[in-house]
Amino acid sequence: MLTRQRKQHLLELLKRDGQIVAKLLSEQLGLSEDTIRRDLRELAREGLLQRVHGGALPASPAMAPFAARQGISSDAKPAIGRAAAAMILPGQVVFIDGGTTAVQLVRQLPADLRATVVTHSPSIALELVEHAHVEVIMLGGRLFKHSIVGVGAAAIEAIGRVRADLYFMGVSGLHPEAGITTGDFEEAAVKRALSNAAATTVVLASPEKLNTASPYLIAPLAQVSSIVVNADVDDALLAPYRALGITVTLA
Repeated sequence: MLTRQRKQHLLELLKRDGQIVAKLLSEQLGLSEDTIRRDLRELAREGLLQRVHGGALPASPAMAPFAARQGISSDAKPAIGRAAAAMILPGQVVFIDGGTTAVQLVRQLPADLRATVVTHSPSIALELVEHAHVEVIMLGGRLFKHSIVGVGAAAIEAIGRVRADLYFMGVSGLHPEAGITTGDFEEAAVKRALSNAAATTVVLASPEKLNTASPYLIAPLAQVSSIVVNADVDDALLAPYRALGITVTLA
């Protein structure tokens, strides 16, 4: 089997099975593990999969810059935002992450809602400028232009001074084994700090993020209380998350 054919076969298996185990595949194909691992490394460099210990998982398309992500799952995100917005109770202090789905969340907040939103996202803060009854607290830090959010030591220090009721987290990847992941080391640290400072963490998961992984771990799924997903997601895809005791809200 030529290298190109072998790589195409690997991608087809990944799409079919949702993962690749290098040892098992080398036995099935009669190839060395080194050959399989080399192919996986090269495919990972092309952004076609995410390498993990022992094999590979599907790469998340949510690794694209903010502007490009606005066109991904554009039909699903408003519904997810609407369902998430309904979770916020009057008087609560809420962390809201950056990202295109989070923008949809704040656009769905009731006009009469009185609450406090704490965010490291200028995009989220701007969306709330005309919301008369929502107090907005912005966290500082270095602007991570890819996601348009603040990151770094200043952001994490500020987060440590807040105790929130809810945290609506945006992620690049969500996988039953790989946990919740994103594409930047510092951004992962900020998301982890936000989750640790909130009583409840809710993940906003548009369909393309389920069962995918990105390079940097935010936290294991045990950190997550609830996932908000689009209503037409296959129930079999959601079963592993429910089995972990996570509440799945269909939008």
